[in-house]
Amino acid sequence: MATAYKWRALSVTSLGSLLSILDGTIFIIALPSIMKGLDADLLTITWIIMGYMLIMTLLVPTFGRIADMVGRKKLYIGGFILFTVSSLFCGTAVSGFQLLIFRMIQAIGGSLLVANSAAIVTDAFPKEELGTAMGINSMIFGVGAAIGPVLGGLLLQFGWRFIFFINIPTGAIGTIWGAVQLKELVKFPKKRKFDWIGTVLFTIGISGLLVGLSFGGFVGWFSPMIIVVIPVGAVCFFLFAEVERRAEFPMMDLRLFKASRLAYGFGAALLNAIARGAVIFLLTFFLQIILELDPITAAIYLTPFAVALTIGAPVSGRLADRYGTRELSTIGLLISAIGLLGMMFVSIDTSFLELVLWMSLMGLGSGLFFSPNAKVIMEAVPPLKRGIATGVRSMLFNAGQVVSLGLALAILSEAISLNALTNLFLGLQVGSEGVEIAEFIIGIRFVFTISFAATLLAAFISSRKGVPPQWENNAEAIPKGEAANVPAGEHSL
Repeated sequence: MATAYKWRALSVTSLGSLLSILDGTIFIIALPSIMKGLDADLLTITWIIMGYMLIMTLLVPTFGRIADMVGRKKLYIGGFILFTVSSLFCGTAVSGFQLLIFRMIQAIGGSLLVANSAAIVTDAFPKEELGTAMGINSMIFGVGAAIGPVLGGLLLQFGWRFIFFINIPTGAIGTIWGAVQLKELVKFPKKRKFDWIGTVLFTIGISGLLVGLSFGGFVGWFSPMIIVVIPVGAVCFFLFAEVERRAEFPMMDLRLFKASRLAYGFGAALLNAIARGAVIFLLTFFLQIILELDPITAAIYLTPFAVALTIGAPVSGRLADRYGTRELSTIGLLISAIGLLGMMFVSIDTSFLELVLWMSLMGLGSGLFFSPNAKVIMEAVPPLKRGIATGVRSMLFNAGQVVSLGLALAILSEAISLNALTNLFLGLQVGSEGVEIAEFIIGIRFVFTISFAATLLAAFISSRKGVPPQWENNAEAIPKGEAANVPAGEHSL
């Protein structure tokens, strides 16, 4: 029975992962049609992209903590429902502002899915099979990224609204399947309080820092907004840490960062997100400007990255179960670094076959990294902290992507006129009109250089073994026999 359940649970989380990644890849392809259909300006479209990522970054840790208090199933099913309903509203939006609001509501549903996915899988699978399960889940992301451009191109033939409507049947199936199949394998203690003060301080702190770091390059680092939001964010983050140290039931247990093994895992995840967050975005512009491809064709040309990731993820998961996580995740990062090193020398003479090589190496390396990294984090925490551990890892991933994308947009804005940038988004322009080619090449090389350096640092951190956390004095440790899926040796955590 337990053997059958773990695969059913994985099928539910895989469906949620597929829904999330397909929505993201198809949405990016549809941006030109959305801008024209809603007569939205570039700033609104930028906020639609960044706002979704920001909401995910803010809410995933909070929902992870709530899941550790009330259970995973209810929140995961709620995420499916909210994502599905908000997709309907997104598809019926009549203005850019409406789509922004509905898209941010959709991000709340996405946060509920992301915050519980890895915890549900970890609850269901024994440690010796966890890497394989994480690898399959990661593979789904690669599959979604690979088929997303093609599916998006087909759906756009019927209008951009169908890129949201396609989520409705998928979300409905996921909701029903999850409600029928998922179980709560962990018994959650009652009478625990939610840390509202810590949550508010965290929200203000991370919002200020991410908005400041992402938009500083656009509006100027010494503009009044940036001068205010970054210090306010930093102060709130400091106060958050102080509150969490004293809280009886903290929103985020800071021991997750004090234990070196977890800190290394989280640090590598953050640096990897910073390194690869803007890669696909930059390559899309390179293909449109230098190779003069239309947006949909450019997106399809990026599939080598997704295909390589799809191949690497399940392989790394199985190998992690057999040989361990540290060496494998480090090798994956080093392979990604080789791909980024190649991209550092991209030029107007770079052939598409050469780009395929570098993209494939980056995708393969990412696939090899994801599963072992997730496993090393999830193995190091007790069942009642799997939700917040998942939330923190996802938060760092999203935060890294937001910063990376903000940096890339800031650098591109120096080389591309606002009119040209808008026309590229709208699909009205291919080629280099309105683009300073020399500055554009220098800019993307600079971003890839930062990505290369971040990946090497991530590889160094990932190679460190670290000391596992000690949870003996944890007030929320599970008494022996309460958790259905916790081996006897783990109850001392």
